[in-house]
Amino acid sequence: MIEKMRDKMTPRIGRRSFLKMAAVGAGVGAAASLPLGRSLRAATAAEVKEPFPGSKRVKTICSICSAGCGMIAEVQNGVWVRQDVAQDHPISEGSHCCKGIDQIDLIKSKQRLKFPMKKENGQWKRIGWDQAVDEISGKMLALRKENGPDMAMFLGSAKFNLQQAYYFRKFAAMWGTNNIDHVARI
Repeated sequence: MIEKMRDKMTPRIGRRSFLKMAAVGAGVGAAASLPLGRSLRAATAAEVKEPFPGSKRVKTICSICSAGCGMIAEVQNGVWVRQDVAQDHPISEGSHCCKGIDQIDLIKSKQRLKFPMKKENGQWKRIGWDQAVDEISGKMLALRKENGPDMAMFLGSAKFNLQQAYYFRKFAAMWGTNNIDHVARI
């Protein structure tokens, strides 16, 4: 009887909660060991006013979706270093969605592909655009010849503007199928 009462009174913690608390504890321990006094300094007034001296501000459009919200990209030596909302833009009216705010991080991501890659012998290697287009189109044409045009499903993108959506639909019709849909329905 006493053992049953002791089991009920003993606090139990699940594996997931334990791992969460262990991660928080490790983070706090790591942060406490940082030499903050020696590695950080207060920004000067000039640095606060202009953190990237010599940069230029370029009005542009967010490319996350087709809404066309305005943004101002700050570019220094050809590199996008910071972004801001376009206060006077008629669509976004000085705001961004959570994806638009993160656009600069998407561009600078180390996971972003900048050229075609092909896996050969278990290793990824860089190939040219002509080779990539030729190989992909050759495989698509072979599949269509073998299975008919309805073997493919064309899935539109939220990034398409009106003209791009029109040409995408025309491409599917040229392919010979009505199998077309939009990513928003998924």
